[in-house]
Amino acid sequence: MEGVIWIPLRHQLYLWGDDMIPKKILLNNRIRRINGSFAWISHQFLRQGFWIDLTHHELLLYLLLVMVGDRHGLSYYSFDRICSLLAVSTDEYICARNALIDKDLIAFDGHLFQVLSLPKNVVSKPCSPITSREEMIRRDPGTIQQILMRQFPPSSRDVGYE
Repeated sequence: MEGVIWIPLRHQLYLWGDDMIPKKILLNNRIRRINGSFAWISHQFLRQGFWIDLTHHELLLYLLLVMVGDRHGLSYYSFDRICSLLAVSTDEYICARNALIDKDLIAFDGHLFQVLSLPKNVVSKPCSPITSREEMIRRDPGTIQQILMRQFPPSSRDVGYE
């Protein structure tokens, strides 16, 4: 059976879905409805192992970006606002953000986030904390150096540039 069937019985709503397990609405006056904007996460996120693969901070950041994104998954929140909303340190935020990028769940250009369609498979890459200024410059896609590198890639004519 496809979809959900609503069957009123004794002034209660019962539902049957694909799994054919009857479910009773617990509070009829509190059924969720879409009013205005809304966010969604594909069932595949849970069923294909993406949920279990994320750390606590990665999951918090991913859910926040899903909720604040527009219909294309685009959003802009500054790192300090994200850290404040999620109650995480800057290092925890950067590690979670970079892990979501490495796991192919989000894109980030230094200013704008995009929640991406789910990849075919879970991509697991451990994230180690950033421990030095040099590592921050090299690994953080939001640093000025990384932004400039994307905008102006080095050419073979650049002398002394690595």
